[in-house]
Amino acid sequence: MSEKPKQQRPSMQFFYGQHASEPDPEMMPREGIDNSVLAGLATLDRAGVTAGVGERNRVMFCEPGDTGMSLLHLWFKSNYVLPFHSHNVDCLYYVIGGELHIGSRVIRTGDGFFVPAGQAYGYEAGPDGVEVLEFRNATRFNLLFGANDEARWQRIADAYTERALIWAEETVPPSERGS
Repeated sequence: MSEKPKQQRPSMQFFYGQHASEPDPEMMPREGIDNSVLAGLATLDRAGVTAGVGERNRVMFCEPGDTGMSLLHLWFKSNYVLPFHSHNVDCLYYVIGGELHIGSRVIRTGDGFFVPAGQAYGYEAGPDGVEVLEFRNATRFNLLFGANDEARWQRIADAYTERALIWAEETVPPSERGS
């Protein structure tokens, strides 16, 4: 059996925030869109939820090709609610501003958590929002919806209805606010 030649990687790579971009659908395709997810998305549609309102996702770094490291910067505004979901790769999260609530835990600036591939999770941004860095040893990974009942979808819709106008006024992420 012959070994595959290792891909040559640069010894060091630099990235700059000003060059960050939104993730493209090929980087993180949505999967698991079954009837329950369609019903949940219909709930969001009836509430007038617009994709991207209350959140900002930026790709800070992504190695070229199908393998390698990626780093995303996510900002979820005050009391934003994420649906339960999983990914097909491990993910390490580090909070750089604000706080998030995951189950009964509060994860604050300087804290983080690890989610193994296939583990469903969801969280809510705290009252000042939350900024997280997502580290993955993958350049492509899925977003698989799961474990969202009607009440969870309604909670997401209610947060949007109550906060969309407030989110529009939130223009400075937690990490850039004065203490």
